[in-house]
Amino acid sequence: MSDQHDLEAVRIGIVSISDRASSGVYEDKGLPALQDWLKRTLRNPIAWEPRLIPDEREIISATLRSLVDDAHCDLVLTTGGTGPARRDVTPQATLDVADREMPGFGEQMRQISLRFVPTAILSRQVAVIRGQALIINLPGQPKSIAETLEGLPQAQPPVHGIFAAVPYCIDLIGGPYIETDEAVCKAFRPKSAVRVR
Repeated sequence: MSDQHDLEAVRIGIVSISDRASSGVYEDKGLPALQDWLKRTLRNPIAWEPRLIPDEREIISATLRSLVDDAHCDLVLTTGGTGPARRDVTPQATLDVADREMPGFGEQMRQISLRFVPTAILSRQVAVIRGQALIINLPGQPKSIAETLEGLPQAQPPVHGIFAAVPYCIDLIGGPYIETDEAVCKAFRPKSAVRVR
């Protein structure tokens, strides 16, 4: 295994989208949940770009553009605003900034969530590529964030979390080589793409 100092830093945008949390009505739980999971999972040094914003399509789109184009994030994870309510506009805002859509991420997140609640079919999470960055919409609840990222390895049959595919996706779009703690989430790459140190 590599020492963390041998690994490239990865710049990650984390965006919590909530009218009430962004206006101080209640404490945001999305950013701490994302940061906690990523700190436990990634072996690379992480440069954080956190944002707490309201459910406004133009603000969400502008934030995502800025994180990729100006802050040069390799990965952007959003939480919140993916349901069918009128104020839930995160997926539309994400598609507004997309070069390409990656529908498999949303499909798998709904499959994982359906193991717990039938209302998972109401979620509209999407994932897209903008430039050399991957942007993924995650659920709003901290427990659901962890479940969709790491999957259900103890289930029969096991259910893969979406993060297992993220490092290789970032390889393919020209980002840094990301290594994970396999005890939390084993990243999958074809043998030809694995770097031996």
